Amino acid sequence: MSIFRSVKLFKAILPVFCCCLCFVATALPSKKAGKCYEAALHYKAKKQTEKACKKMEQAIAKDPTNSDAYSTLGQWYFEAHRFSLAAETFKRGSSHCKKGARQFARPLAKCYLYAGQPGSALFLINNYSTGADSAEWNKLRTQAYFIEQALATQLPEWPVNLGIRINTPDPELFPSMAVDTQELYFTRRVNNSDEDLFRAHADSCGGWFNALNMGVPPNSPDQESAMFVSADGHYMFFTRCENRSEDGFAEGGCDLFMAYRTAEDSDWTIGQRFGATINTPDYEGMPSLSPDNTELYFVSNRKGGYGGYDIWISRFEDGLWQDPVNAGPAINTAGNETAPYIDADNKTLFFTSDGWPGMGGTDLFMSHRIADNRFSQATNLGYPINTACDEKSECVTPDGQRLLFASDRNGPSGNYDIYEANIPDKVKPVPVSYIQGIVYDSISKLPLNYASIYIRNRATGDTVAHVQSNRGNASFLITLHLGNTYTIHTARMGHTDVDDTITFNEDYLHTPLTHNVAMLPSDYVAPVNDSLIAVINFDVNRVELTDEEKADLRKAIAPWTGERSYILYVNAYTDNTGTPMINEELSTKRANIIAKTLISLGAEESFIRAKGWGEAKMIAPNDTEENQRKNRRVEIVIIR
Repeated sequence: MSIFRSVKLFKAILPVFCCCLCFVATALPSKKAGKCYEAALHYKAKKQTEKACKKMEQAIAKDPTNSDAYSTLGQWYFEAHRFSLAAETFKRGSSHCKKGARQFARPLAKCYLYAGQPGSALFLINNYSTGADSAEWNKLRTQAYFIEQALATQLPEWPVNLGIRINTPDPELFPSMAVDTQELYFTRRVNNSDEDLFRAHADSCGGWFNALNMGVPPNSPDQESAMFVSADGHYMFFTRCENRSEDGFAEGGCDLFMAYRTAEDSDWTIGQRFGATINTPDYEGMPSLSPDNTELYFVSNRKGGYGGYDIWISRFEDGLWQDPVNAGPAINTAGNETAPYIDADNKTLFFTSDGWPGMGGTDLFMSHRIADNRFSQATNLGYPINTACDEKSECVTPDGQRLLFASDRNGPSGNYDIYEANIPDKVKPVPVSYIQGIVYDSISKLPLNYASIYIRNRATGDTVAHVQSNRGNASFLITLHLGNTYTIHTARMGHTDVDDTITFNEDYLHTPLTHNVAMLPSDYVAPVNDSLIAVINFDVNRVELTDEEKADLRKAIAPWTGERSYILYVNAYTDNTGTPMINEELSTKRANIIAKTLISLGAEESFIRAKGWGEAKMIAPNDTEENQRKNRRVEIVIIR
């Protein structure tokens, strides 16, 4: 369904200007005027807009009293962003058509607003804002006051088009930049039909090399858009549309997908769909991951929102993505809020909205996190970042200084290019930088993937980040606020924990900190009474237990039922298919369901330690299905 495509979604949420332009003709046009009118419609159907407008002007000249011609021509000028011409057309209609002054008052007022003439719009609003449509007039009044203020306090610099290496005659949207600012990702609607993901590399002069299609994967014959790469560069989140399950219901037209890569120059894996906790039969898309990899912001029109498309947030806790929560009324409105971008400071949220007062169309807004999922009320980024055209789908450079966004300001509606602007001082995020490194074995010097790295603020004790070293090269990258002292705790199975302290000061703003972690193999020797009492192997993606497996667990636990001096470790592992994040979630589910089964069989809940380790401990090469099944296991170990 076309409404679910990301770019078409944005078209669907444009202010419905045509509602202001639907009028009933007061009289049939003359034959000559009628022929010109039909010819104009013919040219418009063939997308020859200039010829269509000229013919409609001729229709008006031959019959200056026909309101349909003014209404249609004004709408065409408006769609082409020729707002002053649209206003002049409706003004002529007001003068020449019977009852035209009232008939065209509201579209004329709206055109004045979009043309940057709020005073003229307010004159009409104050004279005609009575009756059944007073609510719509009040919305225009609020917008007029906002535009007056925005024009009076406009920003000193105009946004700059990124140029022909990024922008083409096709629409470009959803810019996203890597933390190291060396790669720019965005969506291009190729030939105005197929949405694909593109990437450009930074050149040595502060610009970009020509953008290239990212290929397959992540692209496919379906529609891919709104890509976001995690701060560590390992995960890619994106929207894929035209999805349909066999029953036509279980999967929505647009869903969130995730891919993975083992190193910066390696290929991305085939995208995998998020589970039902995130994706529903409704629209889900436009993801943004917090810099600590623990919160996923996305857009959905699911039930429970404030109207239209809302921004939702899901947290990754205990190895699972939790049920999403709505970002709340400080962000979401009865209109449409889309394209969330959580800044590297993990406090400033940028997004697109047509529900808050703005310059016209969709505008860019920001809000600061107050606590948990509470945010300050949305703030418009101001003029000329926002204009009477549509601005949307934004991202911020890691230094918090520049904003990248899409706008159709230099073309007709929907003809988007990507622009760059300096962020106003009053809304700039907190400056951040990042720490990067590799975890390795101090004896063998081999990389240690899957090491857990916890960063805590030493002054407050708060955990500000938790990541794992990369599956491929054991690298990690974490964004941090400047001006703090942090403790770094690194843990991995089979190695001794490592604790470090760093002071992250202004010196690292332009030169990120490299911090490699050397881990000493532990001398751990299993206790004499440490016993492996059961192993359960799982088929691909299965989490439920069979009756036979439950019987095996009952038999394994029976000798210790009633005892009070033991600990049961339930350790779940997977093979290496899929992505590490999905595998961690899957192994956590398996560990939890076995722990619950053991409790139901008489084991003490307080004595059980259940943990999903994902791919952390392979016991066989993943070269055959038989060996992969050996790795897809849960081990139950008892220590007495």
